[in-house]
Amino acid sequence: MGGNSPCASCKLLRRRCAKDCIFAPYFPSDDPHKFAIVHKVFGASNVGKMLQELPIHQRADAVSSLVYEANARVRDPVYGCVGAISYLQNEVSQLQMQLAVAQAEILCIQMQQEPVMPTPQGPDDKSHFLHDNLPQYLNFASSSNVIQDSFQREHIWT
Repeated sequence: MGGNSPCASCKLLRRRCAKDCIFAPYFPSDDPHKFAIVHKVFGASNVGKMLQELPIHQRADAVSSLVYEANARVRDPVYGCVGAISYLQNEVSQLQMQLAVAQAEILCIQMQQEPVMPTPQGPDDKSHFLHDNLPQYLNFASSSNVIQDSFQREHIWT
C-alpha cells in the first residue's frame, strides 16, 4: 500500500507498510480479522515465507486456503478442516445408506404389489425374480437398519 492506510498485516504488527509489502494485496486494511486469524494460527513470518515461495497468480488462492484453515483451527484446534471434512464424509455415508434402504423398501413394495403368477410364462416373468430375490432385499433392508442404528449410536457418542 505504501500510502496513507497500511495493510491489515502492517497495522496489526505496527510497522510501516512498504510499497512492495507482500501482504498488502491479500490482507486489505478494511478486513483486519482476516490477517489476525491467519497470524494467530500460522504466524506472520511463516505466511510471508509461503507467499514469497509461490508464483503471484497462486497467492490469492493460497491466502484463501490459509484463512479457511485458520478459521477451522480456531474452531477445532486438533483436526482443523480435516475434522469438518471427516464429519461431512460420515454424513454422506449415512445418507447413502439411508437412500439404499429406502430404495430397497420401495423395490420390496413394488414387488409385493405386482401379481404373482403360479406358473412361469417365460423369461420376462417377474414372479421368479420376486421369488428368488425378495429374501435378499429383505435381508439387505434389515441389515442396513442394523448398520444405520449403529451409525446413529456412534454419532451420538462422538
